[in-house]
Amino acid sequence: MRKLLNTLYVTNPEVYLTKDGENIVAKIEQKEVMRIPVLNLEDIVCFGYAGASPRLMAMCAERNIGMCFLTPSGHFLARVIGGVNGNVLLRRIQYRHADDAQWSLNLSKTMIAGKIFNSRKVLDRFRRDHTTLIKDLENYQKTSVLLDNDRKNALSCSSIDKLRGLEGDAANAYFSLFNQMITNRDNIFAFHGRNRRPPKDPVNCLLSFSYTLLAQEVQSALETVGLDPYVGFMHTDRPGRASLALDMMEEFRAYLGDRFVLSLVNRGQVSARDFIENGQDNVIMTDSCRKTVISAWQKRKKESLTHPFLKETVQIGLLPYIQAILLARYIRGNLDGYPVFLIQ
Repeated sequence: MRKLLNTLYVTNPEVYLTKDGENIVAKIEQKEVMRIPVLNLEDIVCFGYAGASPRLMAMCAERNIGMCFLTPSGHFLARVIGGVNGNVLLRRIQYRHADDAQWSLNLSKTMIAGKIFNSRKVLDRFRRDHTTLIKDLENYQKTSVLLDNDRKNALSCSSIDKLRGLEGDAANAYFSLFNQMITNRDNIFAFHGRNRRPPKDPVNCLLSFSYTLLAQEVQSALETVGLDPYVGFMHTDRPGRASLALDMMEEFRAYLGDRFVLSLVNRGQVSARDFIENGQDNVIMTDSCRKTVISAWQKRKKESLTHPFLKETVQIGLLPYIQAILLARYIRGNLDGYPVFLIQ
C-alpha cells in the first residue's frame, strides 16, 4: 500500500518558494522564513500570487510532486506537474469510454448513487446520535426516505441529463437539513442553503474551501495512477476544468467535506472572529482561520478506517488514491464494476 506523504500548504500570499539543494525555502521580501526538506513531500498547495522559482518547479516535476496555485480565497489558478509516462494505454481506454455515452452514464449512475447514499448516511448518523436536537423529526425522516428513493432512481436513470437533475434535487433535500446538524448556536453559523462563487456565509465558506482541498487531493490521485483528470464521464469537458476529478469527488463530499465542516463548527474550532466580509454578500476566512482548517484537515487525513471494498485498515488521506486505483482497474476491464466508496 502506498505511504501517505505530506502536503505543504502555503497560506501566506506573500510567500515565494525557491529551491536550495534538497530543501524548499519560503521567502518573504527576499528574507527566508521557513525551510523544509523535500523528502516525503508529495504536493505543494499555494494560496497567493507570489509563486515559485522555475528551479523548484523543475525539481517538483522530476519527482512527481504536484504544485497547485490558488488565489488567497481558494479559487484555482494553475497546476504544475511533470511529464506523463507509461500511461498512454490506460488513457486511450479512458478516452474511448468517455466518448461512449452509455458507458459514461453507467459509471456516473454509480458515482451519484454513492454520493446520495453517503449524504443520507450523514443525516441518519446525526439522527441516531442527536435525536433530541432535531426540531422536525418527521420531516427529517421523510427526507432520509426521499434520499434513499433518489439513490435507487439514480441507478435506473436513462440519460445523463436526468441523472444531473436528480442529483441536484437530492442535494437540495440534503442541504435543507444541514442547518439542523449544526449544534453550535452562534448565529453566524446559521445555514440557509448552499451558495458559492462567492460563498455568502461562514458555513458555505468552509464547505467551498474543504471542497477545494478535496479536489486537489483527488486530482493528484488520478494523475498518480495515470488517468487524465480533465476527461470525465458526468461533468462535461471544459478547458481548464478537471472533470474526472469532479466526478470522483462526488462520493467523497459528504464524508470528507461536509462531516469535516460540521466537526469544525460544532467543536468550536472556528468562531465569528475567523470570518470577515469582503464586499457585498461575500465572506472569506482570515489567514489564521485558513491555517486552523488546514491543520485540522491534515490531522483528519492521518486517521484510519476500514475500507468497505478492500476490507483493510487504511488512512483516510489515502482514500482518493485507493479509489483512483479501483477506477483505473475498472476502466481497464479488470473489475466488473466500480466499487464506489460508501460510508459504513
